Amino acid sequence: MTTYTELLTQIRDYTETTSDVLSDTIVNDFIEHVENKILRDLDLPVFRSYQYANFTASNGFLTLPGGTSITPTEFSIIRSVMIYPAAGTGDRTYLEQRDVTFMNEYWPDRTDTGTPKYYSQWDDNTIYVVPTPSAAFYCEVGLTKLPTRLSSSNATTWISNNAPALLLYGCLVEAFKFLKGSAEMLQIYTQSYETALQEVATQQQGRGRRDEHQSGVIRVPRPSFLPGHPEPGPSGPIEGGQ
Repeated sequence: MTTYTELLTQIRDYTETTSDVLSDTIVNDFIEHVENKILRDLDLPVFRSYQYANFTASNGFLTLPGGTSITPTEFSIIRSVMIYPAAGTGDRTYLEQRDVTFMNEYWPDRTDTGTPKYYSQWDDNTIYVVPTPSAAFYCEVGLTKLPTRLSSSNATTWISNNAPALLLYGCLVEAFKFLKGSAEMLQIYTQSYETALQEVATQQQGRGRRDEHQSGVIRVPRPSFLPGHPEPGPSGPIEGGQ
């Protein structure tokens, strides 16, 4: 676990600098860049968000639920779009994703209405559906979205609590680029970030998405040997010799 204040201290200690060189403002930029990178590098459950809104009858456009609070630096992708006739009741239907050009050809007259079947992302925070809704359908949008950022007013996040090395090494990469540090150290921290990234991916996207009831417990094969025989080395039993 690493708090915001601890992370600032670690970055300055690792780079052997002070706040006169790496001010809070500069380090905050590092944190923002790394959080955005992690959002794009990993598909973590903590990044999943479900937002709700209503279509307007005869209007095929809907601002993403969350409105202006969802910005390009916080929002990554739309995971799914589902509609249903009334809050908490009625059958729920997932819309199929299509390109805008397909939708314009499929439903050329936007004044015609019906039950939406397809959706597309129109711009940064708008989705477009066809057929044009004939009623004010309820809508559930599954998003990949960055939670509240790590900052002086938000001392910890899921990443700082559960993947502090990933956050630290990512910030050190940014710091050494900013300080024009040695290529050797930059490479070391870049590799450290990639290693930490793989470890989190293995845990969250691998083991975390297995169901032991359906998939069974993960088993790691271990070499075995008979009593009185030499232990096998990396390439087999170790043989004696001169």
